[in-house]
Amino acid sequence: MAEKLFEITNALALFSWLFLIIFPYKEWSRKLLFNLVVIGLALLYLVLITQYFDVDTFESFGDLNSLSAVFSEPMSVVIGWTHYLAFDLLAGLYITKDAEKYGINRFLLIPCQLLTFMMGPVGVFLYFLLRASITKKLIHPF
Repeated sequence: MAEKLFEITNALALFSWLFLIIFPYKEWSRKLLFNLVVIGLALLYLVLITQYFDVDTFESFGDLNSLSAVFSEPMSVVIGWTHYLAFDLLAGLYITKDAEKYGINRFLLIPCQLLTFMMGPVGVFLYFLLRASITKKLIHPF
């Protein structure tokens, strides 16, 4: 089951990111991705952690060796991966919406989106560098 969930969530993430790259400045596309994919991944995550983790599992999060043992199980890796996929897409939706606000060319945004998909914080960091270089000032994201 872990392998199948891994394949499904990966495919969903890939298609979602392609969709975001193709239709970055369409509000309907961002709403669709948030309401179906991000929320769907969040719900899947919730179901998986309630089925596969117990209170003792969460106590393991404070110790590296214990945490490593938790993530030696395939389903735990899928749970963690689902967490990453949801948050990276959420970050991608944020930077895309923010880029639209500042009138950043959608083609300049693509490397930031791809890096956010593949390496989360690196893509977000690149986006804020891009935004600062275009706007000529550092802007707090919130």
